[in-house]
Amino acid sequence: MGNSLACFSPSPTTSSKSKASSPKELLPPWLSPSASHRKSRKLQSSEVVFDDSYIKQQAQIASMLYQQHLQNNFNGGDLLLHLDRSVSTRNPPSSSKKSKNLSMRSRSVSCSTAPLSSLQLPNQDVTRSDDGQESKHFVLVHGGGFGAWCWYKIIALLKESKCEVDAIDLTGSGVNFCDINSIKTLAQYANPLTQFLANLADNKKVILVGHDLGGACISYAMEMYPDKVSKAIFVAATMLTDGQRALDVFSQKNHQPTAIDFDKSLLEDFLFNRTPSKDIALASVSMRGVPFAPVTEKISLSAANYGSISRFYIKTDDDFAIPQPLQEAMIQSNPPTQVFDLKNSDHSPFFSRPQALHRLLTEISNLT
Repeated sequence: MGNSLACFSPSPTTSSKSKASSPKELLPPWLSPSASHRKSRKLQSSEVVFDDSYIKQQAQIASMLYQQHLQNNFNGGDLLLHLDRSVSTRNPPSSSKKSKNLSMRSRSVSCSTAPLSSLQLPNQDVTRSDDGQESKHFVLVHGGGFGAWCWYKIIALLKESKCEVDAIDLTGSGVNFCDINSIKTLAQYANPLTQFLANLADNKKVILVGHDLGGACISYAMEMYPDKVSKAIFVAATMLTDGQRALDVFSQKNHQPTAIDFDKSLLEDFLFNRTPSKDIALASVSMRGVPFAPVTEKISLSAANYGSISRFYIKTDDDFAIPQPLQEAMIQSNPPTQVFDLKNSDHSPFFSRPQALHRLLTEISNLT
């Protein structure tokens, strides 16, 4: 899971005589259960304790910086036309000055569902590229602890390929600020995604891309809105079967902490072992805790809905968070239409292998 999946990688055995592992011991060293009353987080590399308001402020600053970075890469063009976000209102400005001002805004979404009328989604009509071909529309769903911000390289590459793209902030993630301990169901966690699909035009279909715990979220959305999804792509993600929980893939324990926090000093070793340092820096100030309830909820999937959609799995071969044996086990128990290998990728291929991931996404989108 950033994460929620990563947190269940096998941990080293200390002694044959050691006691049975406690629920906390099931989590890897970079994650720890958090209580709802926890008020501060401590970085191992520093003696300074930062409170939640400071952490939130830094995440907002990081979000604004990466949006400004995207704008600069697009030569000062209209940022909102290049980066369609499900949590952003889209009102193209009439001047470059307004565009600059808009790019520096950070919008916060409350944990409760925002009125649909306040979310001005991109034009849902089928668009066509310059050569007359139908434009592909990707909807990117992050994993546990991440946010829509983690897809910024993929967003830029897909836009350059004349594709439509939206990156979703799941509840309590990215700029969707709320108390993650209040998230009790998978439906609540995935609500921004299902709300997005519910508001698509009747003749509109999208390609869902889920990373990590986002795999469970896109599976839930496929079951709810099968007529709105043309394909589903699982990128080092939880690809579950009917009645399974994300937790079942890794553990049979029943302990349920309300959320999971990250030991940021260990993120690089387990999640970003091939990721550039600048992206690790972005993640270190942007990643948030993971709601645990959605991980322990059994998902209901039917052949008529979920099973009617073509699924594709992209394996990451140097993944310490969801090692290849776990990925293979999910593939064997729930075979997708086709499996692709992403070589030399850690758990975060949108950072470590963005061009290769982009090529696979576009290749899959062209399959019939």
